[in-house]
Amino acid sequence: MTATGKATQFEYKALHKPNQLIYGLGQTAVITGWTVKQAIAKHLQPEEYAVIGQLYSPTRGINLLIRNLLLNPHVRYLVVLNATKEDKNAGGCQCLLDFFRNGFEEGRSDTGRRCWIIRSAILSYIDIDIDINALEKLRQSVDWKEAKLITDAVNQVKSYAERNVIEPWSLPLRFDMSTVESTVLPGPRYGHRIEGKTIAETWVKIIHRIKTTGTIRPTLHDGQWQELIDLMAIVTDEPDEFYFPEPNYLPFDRSFIDPYTSNILDDISHSEEGVKYTYGQLLRSGFYEIDQIKAVIKKLSDNIDSARVVMSLWNVRNDLLLNDSPPCLNHIWIRVVDQELSLTATFRSNDMFSAWPANAMGLRALQKHIWDEVTKQSTHHLKMGPLITISQSAHIYDDCFENADKLIQHQYPKIFKQKDYIDPSGNFMISVQDGIILLEHTTPGSGEVVNCYSGKSASQLYGQIADDCPGLQVEHAMYLGAELQKAEVALSISQGLIYEQDKPLKTYLVSK
Repeated sequence: MTATGKATQFEYKALHKPNQLIYGLGQTAVITGWTVKQAIAKHLQPEEYAVIGQLYSPTRGINLLIRNLLLNPHVRYLVVLNATKEDKNAGGCQCLLDFFRNGFEEGRSDTGRRCWIIRSAILSYIDIDIDINALEKLRQSVDWKEAKLITDAVNQVKSYAERNVIEPWSLPLRFDMSTVESTVLPGPRYGHRIEGKTIAETWVKIIHRIKTTGTIRPTLHDGQWQELIDLMAIVTDEPDEFYFPEPNYLPFDRSFIDPYTSNILDDISHSEEGVKYTYGQLLRSGFYEIDQIKAVIKKLSDNIDSARVVMSLWNVRNDLLLNDSPPCLNHIWIRVVDQELSLTATFRSNDMFSAWPANAMGLRALQKHIWDEVTKQSTHHLKMGPLITISQSAHIYDDCFENADKLIQHQYPKIFKQKDYIDPSGNFMISVQDGIILLEHTTPGSGEVVNCYSGKSASQLYGQIADDCPGLQVEHAMYLGAELQKAEVALSISQGLIYEQDKPLKTYLVSK
């Protein structure tokens, strides 16, 4: 029964993300955006709504949401709560409203597939295999309202519940989604290191690594992800104003960054009902009302060599035991070595495709702020060091597999060719003298000789190098193997060959 005593007989069935929804018996679907769905559900009776769910992303969520609505034609009303800064940044709620307000047209997705594109300033598309007539009928059959506050959304849902029951606008329409299968190559499960000069470059390398060797596992969110465990990403030279490639292949543009970094740097108190924490609030006042950012600046200003400059965003009592949506960013460590200030951030769980680039830029802004303040408040002359993130679960969700593959196809070959071939483990000078192979190990900067090896076989030498230099870059190690084998061939051919590093083998010139 509804609040007015009207009988309801409806049951909402979700084809996609069924475990992420709150189900009712009415005819109104409630979309809460980034506001936690329980914040609205607790003010309503199940008879007053059909379903309550969150919408985080226009590119990943709307395609699923539309399918679910088509499967449940008894839903005749829609209330969209478009309330928070996160909703504005993500644009999912606005794009959904634009679908009902402005419609859609045929076009191409960012992977080049034919699709329906919503007429909106925010990019979002619907699979072309969903019948156009079904989409238009859905738009015409559902009465929708936008709400800016939780109270407005609740009042609108209750107002709809007061109306007489309406017959479903159609029989249920089911449109299954095609799946993207990933080819996974063998590789280590734990412990990965990736380095790049900029966040954009490093991101492409991360996506390539996960899509190449990541393990495919089920998630807690009715889907799958491809995952690497304990992935360390090092960004060495991100400019202060941030680097955006042209054309921009990052999952956001420059206008997104200022409001996002504010969520990390500023104490934006989320006292409003239904709004989650921000990282800035946890860092500035979330623990015992301590401003951790100010505290680490003072700590470093007083003792530049301190290894205790730690910020925590994990509250064991709440986040381990009570909170069903704990922070993904848990630990930040600042360290100064050789007058270089680095920041290391640890994520327990990290969406590497959609979230990591913004995470990295926000953390880089925090690093720059700390560097600025320590420089002002002390006599230390510091350089900006690398940004390091450690993603304990580094994953890509299955609804991003296609876009990830496209990114790799178009961007990874270009980035791979831009290598500067500088190996922190050093360089190796190879020569053949007096019937043996000589190999000198030099430092990467000054070229100072730090070790010497000699032998008659490639396997003998590369075994020694592997023991002494376990951190060699993969491509460098493969290069050394090829050069050492070439040198061994020069020794073993009876008629005599001349070996010169990085040059083809050649024979001695014999005079007549």
